Amino acid sequence: MEKKKYLECGKIVNTHGVKGAVKLESWCNTPYDLAELDRLFVKNGTQIKEYHVKHSSVFKQFVIAELEDVNDFDSALALKNTVVYASREDFELEDGDYFIADIIGLPVIDVNTDVVYGTLADVINRGASDIYVVKTENGERMMPAVDEFVKLVDLEKGIFVSPIEGMFD
Repeated sequence: MEKKKYLECGKIVNTHGVKGAVKLESWCNTPYDLAELDRLFVKNGTQIKEYHVKHSSVFKQFVIAELEDVNDFDSALALKNTVVYASREDFELEDGDYFIADIIGLPVIDVNTDVVYGTLADVINRGASDIYVVKTENGERMMPAVDEFVKLVDLEKGIFVSPIEGMFD
């Protein structure tokens, strides 16, 4: 599976002040990960526009950013509700870490029997741990992405799990 060059990392949810700053909702592990980026990208159809980040800071769970060429309220307002992307090369992953975008579509396999339950359709983050949404032949099933169930994530082979009885029925 080919890895995407640009990864969704947040969304501009509002303006901040009148000088062109924007308020971003972070889709990264933490808002600080988003605030550390030096550049963000916005897709417009097939075109991708790069914005240099002049300054950013974390305010509560949001990121307040000043972007190059966004110098007034109207230009900031025009970006409201826009998804922002980061280049995967702008992140440094630790050993064993991966991007969620890289595991979507992987088969979900029983670690003991090699039975394929389905494919990973989505990852939901609701606080304490992620929740894997697995598309099975019987519909979508949800599984907490915790060590008790997820035994190994292999980006080439799949996600190896040890589910409880009935989890994928």
